[in-house]
Amino acid sequence: MDTCIFCKIANREIPANKIYEDESIVAFHDINPAAPVHFLVIPKLHIDSLADADERHRDLLGRMLVLAPRLAKEQGCNDGFRAIINTGRIGGQEVFHLHLHIIGGHQRLPGMIHHG
Repeated sequence: MDTCIFCKIANREIPANKIYEDESIVAFHDINPAAPVHFLVIPKLHIDSLADADERHRDLLGRMLVLAPRLAKEQGCNDGFRAIINTGRIGGQEVFHLHLHIIGGHQRLPGMIHHG
């Protein structure tokens, strides 16, 4: 995708503060962190969203999820973290390239569901 910012990061066309890279996955710090630890794990393959993933992507998605806790611990999340995949406009997705947010830090994260 010519205009996708995450494709440009994956293809090294624009810089990012990377913490991991292999042949199919890149992880980098979020430019607008929501917590002391906030990084993204993305596939190099352009997939618009989780809703567009299918059986062909099973191994790639599994690798992303297995990698996330290792990177979280390396970044200082020793007592837990939050993993979020915003999907589609209603789900709050802002960049339409599948990405996994890993968010954590030194204090408990607020609840996600507000009852009221």
